[in-house]
Amino acid sequence: MADAPPPPADHLDHLDWLDEQRRLMRALVRRAQNPAGGFGWLTDDGGLDPDKGVELWITARMTHVAALAVLEGDIAGADLVDHGVAAFAPGGLLHDAEHGGWFASVHPDGSPDISDKRAYEHAFVVLAATSASAARRPGADDLLDTALQTFEQRFWRESEGLAVDVWDRTWTELEDYRGVNANMHSLEALLAAWDVTRDPRWLGHALRITERVVHGFARSWNYRLPEHFDSGWQPRPDYNRERATDKFRPFGVTPGHLLEWARLALHLRRALGAEAPPWLLDDARSLFDVAVHDGWHVDGNEGFVYTTDFEGRPVVRDRLHWVVAEAIGAARTLDLATGDPTYAAWYDRWWQHAQRRFVDAEHGSWRHELSPELAPSSVVWQGRPDVYHAYQACLVGALGEITSFAGALREGVLR
Repeated sequence: MADAPPPPADHLDHLDWLDEQRRLMRALVRRAQNPAGGFGWLTDDGGLDPDKGVELWITARMTHVAALAVLEGDIAGADLVDHGVAAFAPGGLLHDAEHGGWFASVHPDGSPDISDKRAYEHAFVVLAATSASAARRPGADDLLDTALQTFEQRFWRESEGLAVDVWDRTWTELEDYRGVNANMHSLEALLAAWDVTRDPRWLGHALRITERVVHGFARSWNYRLPEHFDSGWQPRPDYNRERATDKFRPFGVTPGHLLEWARLALHLRRALGAEAPPWLLDDARSLFDVAVHDGWHVDGNEGFVYTTDFEGRPVVRDRLHWVVAEAIGAARTLDLATGDPTYAAWYDRWWQHAQRRFVDAEHGSWRHELSPELAPSSVVWQGRPDVYHAYQACLVGALGEITSFAGALREGVLR
């Protein structure tokens, strides 16, 4: 039974299957708990990797997932949310008491490993704080206020409608690099912050990011979105050509991000309601179409390639779990927004692919990477660090149209 494909989206058993997958992943959040604070990096068998310290992005993502679980009714996991919030609080493992903000990574002994202050990781702190606040966990409201203030003061550029990327520890030297990955997760965090607080500032920022990136950069590049820019927001299409397998800044176009932007654009559309510009849906459909055309099953084997060049040719052909997770989320969101049965068919097809190739029934997690021939691989990722993408993929099918997962669950709309 474990190896059978999940029932299709319109089957009554599909929601039960998704619920069981989320339950298994919640157990992994507990196993990732680091006794010294935060959450550690999980190995292929679901244990903590003793050679790795505590990463800010992993701790934030796991805290977010734990908070979503509480909002779903799993009150037994509230201590995991509190454990994550404590790592961000003053005196916590990841907090920089001297300069403010949070370290990107700390060593196993608690000393800073990467002391840069990064928009990508800080966006996830906002997301985690928002979800914890929605779950009414102690200290979460104060953390959310601090995280949003840090984002606004340090990363947001009102004149550009975008966030900058990487500061040094003391907030005095700003890297020349600008990237849309950090802005994508800033968008996700800002949508959640608006959904929970209803402060219009965060919705305004979310719209400006989406207009610059989706309706600006992506549309002008025929929806093969450049990821990397200089300090004046001029594209750098050759960036990291020699490091094509980079985890966070790979060369070329990332089909998984096109799918993620499509989903987030539609979450924004729902938040804006009658005031939503028509291009949000049009651009979301175009991003989806390019991602599928360039990324899915393009080399004779099943699955999405990790990256392509700007002509749509595959560059890194390894299959990453988070890409199909975002494909599932985009298909579901477009199905709800349009009623077009094509998207429901993709949703079912990609769930069958994910279950056959990525879901690991033995360890309760998802294999993070497969080779182009669909064998286990570790060219880009080693181990299975977190469950964020997979968990949200298992949640999106149990919800209707949403602005954020935390906001929707707080309203009690889980099916």
